[in-house]
Amino acid sequence: MVGRWQTPTVAAADDPDRQALLQRGFVLEYVTLSWNVAGIVVLALAAVSARSVALAGFGLDSLIEIGASTVVIWELSGTGEERQRRGLRLIGSAFAVLAVYLLAQSTVVLVSGYHPRHSVPGIIWTAVTAVVMFTLAAGKAQTGRALDNPVLQTEGRVTMIDAILATAVLLGLTLNAALGWWWADPAAGYVLVFYAAREVRGW
Repeated sequence: MVGRWQTPTVAAADDPDRQALLQRGFVLEYVTLSWNVAGIVVLALAAVSARSVALAGFGLDSLIEIGASTVVIWELSGTGEERQRRGLRLIGSAFAVLAVYLLAQSTVVLVSGYHPRHSVPGIIWTAVTAVVMFTLAAGKAQTGRALDNPVLQTEGRVTMIDAILATAVLLGLTLNAALGWWWADPAAGYVLVFYAAREVRGW
């Protein structure tokens, strides 16, 4: 998330075109929400199996993305701004916890020289997730512009970052599996640390 979302709530409109755009916004957020709910389960199992810091961190990022999508759904429904601000503060706190966890865990793995195992499910899931998130991000950006809704546009940028993170984690997992570069996994974890810390500074 880039800075605070400070926009008035979107009121229901009589314009059929606007109603269709609002409906599309809801669909995009519900797809994002459902994908990340499924992702938490898949990533948790893959992370435990491979002892992968990057997969564990990306799973936590999926949990935060669920919170972000929920905030946008509230906003599109005409929810009050105070509730919106409360939700955003919770998301900011979650990013802080994620940054601290990943920084400590990635450092421990690098210092100890622990070699995470290969994770074919993790590679497949992050690859598909990258494609899905890039597609959703483009849809949110287009719909947000059409609605003149900065909240949806901003969450679209969050989804874009999520796609980039999936690509970074995929690269780390692939390098570990193909070349035995075990350090690529915690290195991908540091990418997530940088992202989470940047988001915390935005609050």
